[in-house]
Amino acid sequence: MSRFLLAACAASLLALPVQAHVTLEKPEAVAGQSYKGVLRLGHGCDGGSPTTSFSVEIPEALALVRPMPKAGWQLSVENAPYTKPISAHGKEITSGVKKITWSGGRVQDGEYDEFIFVGQLRDEASGPIYLPVVQTCEKGEWRWVDVPKAGQSTRAPAPVLRVAAAQKQSTMRVEQVWSRATPNGANVGAGYLRLTNTGSAPDRLLSGATDIANRIEVHEMAMDNGVMKMRALSDGLTLAPGQSVELKPGGYHLMLMGLKQPLKEGASFSGTLKFEKAGDVPVTFNVLGMGAAAPSGGAKEMMDHSHHH
Repeated sequence: MSRFLLAACAASLLALPVQAHVTLEKPEAVAGQSYKGVLRLGHGCDGGSPTTSFSVEIPEALALVRPMPKAGWQLSVENAPYTKPISAHGKEITSGVKKITWSGGRVQDGEYDEFIFVGQLRDEASGPIYLPVVQTCEKGEWRWVDVPKAGQSTRAPAPVLRVAAAQKQSTMRVEQVWSRATPNGANVGAGYLRLTNTGSAPDRLLSGATDIANRIEVHEMAMDNGVMKMRALSDGLTLAPGQSVELKPGGYHLMLMGLKQPLKEGASFSGTLKFEKAGDVPVTFNVLGMGAAAPSGGAKEMMDHSHHH
């Protein structure tokens, strides 16, 4: 029985994956950003044989790759066409590095070394991507090329880079977000801010939302035949590319309809602005006094919203 247990233990140990000894210093990155890959080599081949060549295959998700030379090593690269071109510096790049090899050097079994390259992760890159590595020694080699499958372990896993999706940057810049205090019992309030469309296409501010009111509408106050009138902009407020618009007392502004609580001076509350193209943009309103002017010294006239329904 004891011999059977020992044999079973030995078999289970043999089934375990070999600890990865070629790994990435930074195993996580964000799509669309530049990346510096540092491949760390931790040991030689079987029997303590020193490493004399080191090569890595570059997946297409990682483009515009450039390797770093190493003193005492010869550097060679293999290029191949991209299945999808990538733009860089105003040009369309149709091919790039697919394999890098450092050779002719020597890393003893008991030594540590690094092999470095830089590149650009494509905008659409996602999930884990693998960089197969072949480590050649004076005697033998290690092929760190295994890609794990569901429920299975690997003996010589390829270095893996986990790519997170890039956060979408809004093309709408929102500044100086503020509101005015309201008296007890008021069922409407107002919000003001400055918008700049930093994108290359027109966009529209459609509406907004906040927990302290039923809804947020975009309104305008303007002269009509000598009479100051206020109206809701059912189609929203359009901003051309590069245009800035200040929502302020006496002009465009936000109406907080159905207030659930008074707006108190010195408080703040969060909300969301809804744009046609830029999507939802979170904002925080700082509540100033009832007769306050804009933080930048804008209009000082107190708006009367008592006739809004």
